[in-house]
This record gives sequence, C-alpha cells and structure tokens, in this order.
Amino acid sequence: MTKKYQVVGIGNAMVDVLAPCEDSFLAENGIDKGIMQLTDKARGVELYGLIGPAKEISGGSAANTIAGIAHLGGKTAYVGKVKDDQLGEIFAHDLRAQGADYETPLAPKDHEAETGRCIVLVSPDGERSMNTYLGVTEFLGPDDIDEAQCADADWIYLEGYRFDGPTSVAAFDKAIAACKGAGGRVSVTLSDPFCVDRHRDAFRALIKDHIDLLFCNRAEMLSMYETDDFDAALAQAASEVEIVACTDGADGAHVLSGGQRWHAPAMPVQIVDATGAGDLFAGAFLWALTNGHDLETCGKMGCVAASEVISHIGARPEADLHALFKKQGLL
Repeated sequence: MTKKYQVVGIGNAMVDVLAPCEDSFLAENGIDKGIMQLTDKARGVELYGLIGPAKEISGGSAANTIAGIAHLGGKTAYVGKVKDDQLGEIFAHDLRAQGADYETPLAPKDHEAETGRCIVLVSPDGERSMNTYLGVTEFLGPDDIDEAQCADADWIYLEGYRFDGPTSVAAFDKAIAACKGAGGRVSVTLSDPFCVDRHRDAFRALIKDHIDLLFCNRAEMLSMYETDDFDAALAQAASEVEIVACTDGADGAHVLSGGQRWHAPAMPVQIVDATGAGDLFAGAFLWALTNGHDLETCGKMGCVAASEVISHIGARPEADLHALFKKQGLL
C-alpha cells in the first residue's frame, strides 16, 4: 500500500538570521568558529543587536531537509514547534510554500519562550558559526507527535539536535513506534559533533536499536565512535546500521551498505555560505532513495544538492535540482 508521505521529519523549528561577519567579530564576542552553540534568550537578543544587516529565512536542520524533498516534488511533512508570533508565522509560511505539510500545534502567544532562532554568522570563507536560542522548540514532546502521520510515512527523519530537549527522546520513541509498527523505516542525522558528545550513549542506543539509515559528517562520525580512524569508524557504523551516508566536505560523501562502499565526489563550487549542506545532502538522498534510485546515485544526488545550497546565502535550494541532476547524468 502506498503511504501518504515519503518522509516525515522531526526537528528543531527555527528561523535562521544570517549575517556576514569578519573572524575578528567572532573573537571579540567569544564565539567559536564553525560550530553550533546554544544560547539563552538574553544572549540571543544581545547578538541580534550586535550584527549588521541580516536575512531572516526559515531554517532548522530537519526542516531544511524536508523543504529540499518538497522542492524535488516529494510528499513530505514536518514536525517542529514554533510560537504564535511573527517568526513563527514566517517559519510556517515558508515551509508550506515549499509544499510540505506542517500541522504541529503552535505554542500560545502567552508562552514565556519565543519562536527559536539561530543567528548564523557567515565568515568570508563561507564557514558558519551558529548561535542558537531554542525557544519553544525545546518543548516539543510526545503530545506533538501525530502517530497516524508517522504511520503513513515510508521514512521518518530524526534531527540529532532534538536530543537537547527535555522530552525529545520520548517524542522520538513515539514516532519510531508508530512508523515501524506500520512497516516504515527510520533515519537520523547526528547534527553536530558537540551534540554527539552531549548525548553519545543515547545516540548509540538509538542507532543500534532503531536506525535503518544514518546521516553524519566526518567530525560527527569520529566523535560518535571516539576514534581518529575514519575508515574504522565508518566500518563500525556500517556493522550497526543498514545504510550509512557520511559527508566529508570537499571530499564528497561515502555511502556504505551490505558490505559495499561507494564514494560520491563533491561538485566544485564557490562556497558562499556552508549552512544547510548536510541538510540538503540528506534531503536529496532520501528523495532519491524513496524514488527507487540505487545508493550510489543517492549519494551523488546528495552531493549535487549540497553544492547548490552552499553557492548562495540560505539553507533552502534556489536552483532547479532536477535540472542539476540531469546535467550530471543522474536522471
């Protein structure tokens, strides 16, 4: 029986506030370059006041992935919490405009937290340093999970950043049970090496018990398996998960399954803003997988989509990905 959705994503619903900056600005304000740091509301407001002109775009890692799948014409839905406020309206509008279903109940106007936002400081080399105020998305819980929606999905896609929420694991457990109980499959992205450090045991248990497809990058893979040996880490992951898809920056991506390993080359491109590269890799990979493409092609399409999104500001595709896939002989 055909499911209503190819992929349902669950993650932190955020609005990205993208601003260019010099490396000196990062140093002056105590910001570690190239990673995601959690901030409180006061710090988020302070940084917002310090940055120059900025661009506000709906973001959130899994939401970017779902938007990418929707851009490709996939049938998708997203679960993530925003408030009934201005940024919440921006988030919901942008995601629905891409063609994804978004029905998560809004936090009420009188909620003490606000819609989450991520101040993304983009250095001249395209590297991004993220300062994240989770806001109401931190409170996503089991009550926000629509079991019927998860059961009606070929795949669910879980965002590793959600492990920072107090009731997130319970929400994931409910979604996994609903999806797998109806014959669906489960994927997860590790999101960030520091996120892995905070929740390694929980990630390891989730991966071994429930995950069919693991998305990560080199740094996250090494952090997960606490080794400096990339090939050994890949092999260990492949022994625990049916499909492993690991990105490796300018070296493209590695896909492992069933004792086989494929390499997908990166597309040469001028990096303008690295935000969303992994998100769009996962989106194109899942779209390709749910449309019957082989794993090597899935990896190659992922690299094409990643190269498109880093060629401009913002973590959502702007060019026609189908046309780019055809240009590379993938469609």
